Amino acid sequence: MVFAGRNVLVAGAGVTGRSAVRALTERGARVTVTDGNAERLAELDGLGAELVPGLAEPPAGTDLVVTSPGWRPTAPLLVASAAAGIEVIGDVELAWRASRDLPNPATWLAVTGTNGKTTTVGMLESMLRAGGAHALACGNIGLPVLDAVFSGYEVLAVELSSFQLHWSSTLAPHASVVLNLAEDHLDWHGSMESYAAAKGTIHAHSSVVVHNADDPWSVRLAGEYAPAGAKRVGFRLDTPRPGELGLVEDLLIDRAYGPDPQHSADELISVSEVRPAGPHNLANALAAAALARAYGIDPAGVAKGLREFQPGAHRAVEVGEFGGVRYVDDSKATNPHAAAGSLLAHSSVVWIAGGQLKGAAVDELVEVVAGRLRGAVLMGADAPVIAAALARHAPDVPVHRVASGDDEAMNEAVSVASDLARPGDVVLLAPAGASLDMFRNYAHRGDAFADAVLARATGSADDGR
Repeated sequence: MVFAGRNVLVAGAGVTGRSAVRALTERGARVTVTDGNAERLAELDGLGAELVPGLAEPPAGTDLVVTSPGWRPTAPLLVASAAAGIEVIGDVELAWRASRDLPNPATWLAVTGTNGKTTTVGMLESMLRAGGAHALACGNIGLPVLDAVFSGYEVLAVELSSFQLHWSSTLAPHASVVLNLAEDHLDWHGSMESYAAAKGTIHAHSSVVVHNADDPWSVRLAGEYAPAGAKRVGFRLDTPRPGELGLVEDLLIDRAYGPDPQHSADELISVSEVRPAGPHNLANALAAAALARAYGIDPAGVAKGLREFQPGAHRAVEVGEFGGVRYVDDSKATNPHAAAGSLLAHSSVVWIAGGQLKGAAVDELVEVVAGRLRGAVLMGADAPVIAAALARHAPDVPVHRVASGDDEAMNEAVSVASDLARPGDVVLLAPAGASLDMFRNYAHRGDAFADAVLARATGSADDGR
């Protein structure tokens, strides 16, 4: 895609907007940037673009709009652009088109889903590197894809959100996976069907389509969006069929890529060696292995990569064990589906939950985990919704609600949870909601939890002297 001389409007001056401006101006495009936040817009001064705050219509002569993923399709500027016949794409689509002009473009292995994306992409990057590939994780994981495609890497492990996929049309990764699907971001997409459709587009031009055989939405989207002739690979937390990866006793097994999947299988790694623990992370490991094997990484590389993988912060990270009680920070569990996976990894839990549910229901989550709950401590905007679900499905579980606030509220939550817990229990922060009603982000929430745990442990130790 030739950018020289084109008039491009970039909507949004955040991280992806900056990345798009830099890529476009360096390749000779005439770029205008707009954002409702004048201070953020001013930070792009000096990049060679014209900065115009608060545009509601594209400037005359605009022939392409590149939107940041957070902008909803109903934003007046994007609606006006589409009505004027101007193509609107996202930063990921821009990166894909730009990479096609490179002499040796990187291979893309793409991951989406409601939960587990970042862990899966991290595992995949580790497997690729362990197998000898010059690989990089990018996308929704933090590093913009536009920055990655011009960095000279051989293969990219790309995390893609539903927002990014909504604005992509020609993206053609070598292999792709939809890990799972549950209610999330319905305030942005408008419906579950629209959310699912955005996720499904990741498969539309893939050569290898990977699906989670235990997740009906993942199976459905692979069936609806896989192109004719694509290789189909499944994974499941059970004995794999030919063409799948799965579990046999305490081993992760590949029956998709070996020389004779009908009659033999490749052993990858033992269940006990996969970190973080829990069924949902075994599924993530199998998904990552399916993508790595699609690229040609051998079983030894897959195993080495999983052993060397370091989980990201606030993703089922154990803060410490005090008085026989373990404290686990899974602040990244920002929707009910993620919280369910986190809770099901433990047999007896005092659950710290709450925040912004973004329209998602919690009854199914509470019903599934009710038998594991020692108690629940709730905070945040949608605490009443979770409390009502607990009253319906777990009426015997003690429930405590804390006042709004940030660090002080978390201190109280940890204190109450610690009093409810017994030796052998886990006090688990798995909020099931977003954090912005009380915290700057999920990392701030997780840090507040860790600080509160350590402060209480220190105080208990001091009291005992």
